[in-house]
Amino acid sequence: MAVPKTLWLIGCGNMAGAMLRRWIAAGTVLGAEVFVLNRREQELPDGVRQGRVLPEGPLPDAVMLGVKPQQIDEVAEQVADRIAGVPLLVSILAGADEAAVAARFDARAIVRAMPNLPVELGKGVVILQSDSAGPDARASVEALMAPLGLVEWAGAEQFNVMGCLSGCGPAYAYRFIDALAAAGVQLGLPADQALRLALATVEGGALLAAASSDTPAALADKVASPGGSTRAGLNVLDAEDAIKRLLAETLAASVRRDAEMAAAARG
Repeated sequence: MAVPKTLWLIGCGNMAGAMLRRWIAAGTVLGAEVFVLNRREQELPDGVRQGRVLPEGPLPDAVMLGVKPQQIDEVAEQVADRIAGVPLLVSILAGADEAAVAARFDARAIVRAMPNLPVELGKGVVILQSDSAGPDARASVEALMAPLGLVEWAGAEQFNVMGCLSGCGPAYAYRFIDALAAAGVQLGLPADQALRLALATVEGGALLAAASSDTPAALADKVASPGGSTRAGLNVLDAEDAIKRLLAETLAASVRRDAEMAAAARG
């Protein structure tokens, strides 16, 4: 399989919309070759067709499920017969494992994908998993996802953790940025200035960490001079592994919830 040229999106919310905008901007797919099935008209990239019923005619190269996980049965009842036999079915439904998708949809290849919102900038992460897709299907979906950012394959046992780390991770980073700015406000900075500083600081720090041969831990130590102000702050974060324990608990909560949704989808 080559990169899918014709694509149907079943649902186009925040995540699927971010992916679509990047694909169109990168020239991966042409707007005229994309159809979005949705409940109501929405603003989409130029040329993308949309409607409440899938088009007549031949099946597309690929279909992507982009609805809420709890809508899987409703969507299957609506479109499963129409898309039966599609060459590639990509599911971005959190918590719905491959078996749950395969039980409801007939496709020659099924691949789960867990993207994160920075895919719209081509700086995202997409975790892929499939037990059934062959080499051609895997190459096809990998080529489709490549313009979105870093693409990593996972085994079924790793997918939930990898997907939660990268898929939920931006939300945790946004909370950190917000908290850093709020701390500045508490110490007397104007709110808009504190937010600008926090955003630029985290952006620059992340870019440097990505480009550096040093680990983030080593970079933190390079910033922190012994007895200096940075070290005083790190001492708070490092006390009894406070930040590590907090993020471990945070990620574990996301993984537990993902497992609960998977159980519900299988049921």
